[in-house]
Amino acid sequence: MRNHLSIGLGFNATKQSPAGTLIYQITDKNGNAQVFNEINSTELSVNIRYAPNEQFYQGKLYRTPIFNQYPIFNFNYTAGLKDVFNGDYSYHNFNIGAFKRFYLSQLGYADIDVAGTYIAGKGIPFPFLTIHRANQTYAYQLNSYNLMNFLEFVSDHHASANIQYYMNGFLLNKIPVIKMLKLREVFSFKAVYGGLRDENNPENSNQVFDFQKNKDGQQSSYTFGSKPYMEASVGLSNIFKILRVDYVRRLNYLDNPGAPKSGIRARIKFDF
Repeated sequence: MRNHLSIGLGFNATKQSPAGTLIYQITDKNGNAQVFNEINSTELSVNIRYAPNEQFYQGKLYRTPIFNQYPIFNFNYTAGLKDVFNGDYSYHNFNIGAFKRFYLSQLGYADIDVAGTYIAGKGIPFPFLTIHRANQTYAYQLNSYNLMNFLEFVSDHHASANIQYYMNGFLLNKIPVIKMLKLREVFSFKAVYGGLRDENNPENSNQVFDFQKNKDGQQSSYTFGSKPYMEASVGLSNIFKILRVDYVRRLNYLDNPGAPKSGIRARIKFDF
């Protein structure tokens, strides 16, 4: 709309079937397992986005938002509809988020993205909960946790923060010879913390799917403990004008099977 408020409606009917090592099963208190070959969901959703004073690069077919000092707000509500088009589950998913760019004069700028989710309902299996976005590739992904394994953390309520700080060469431009390369410093910090209510936690309920296990039979999916998951990185951007390379360090939950402690990640990014 003209006031930069946008509203979207969605309807989705999905059939999911597990493949590979993914198993949908429920184990009762006697140790008997019931395996599910498919699950069905029917969802109705509404999304509200408000971006005051937003500007765009306008093309013939698409337009690209230009980030400025004004915040962007998002709200999404999704309702799971049981017994509608074969939907198996009823739930209510509320998600709210905000993004803002902070300009720090000669010290560059920082992008801060915060979000929170609450999923209401009982007996909801993990495919319909929040499976936090992981990344097991060598590409640095802005909106994923780059040292988290796939399906590692599951929650039905959580809060998260993602900070990307671009120093724009404030330090490197003062070093002889190095400054000729026009490299730019970049730092990041990501954290997420949440939980799983007893009625949706397979460790306390035999009405939901078991947590996943790896090929060695070790549990590989978890809910959060007493601390948030955290990772941080330091890197260089504007390498050959297009490349960003980060050293990423995972700060906790290092005892989880297969959890990496650190890694090098790269991202193609055009700087002007």
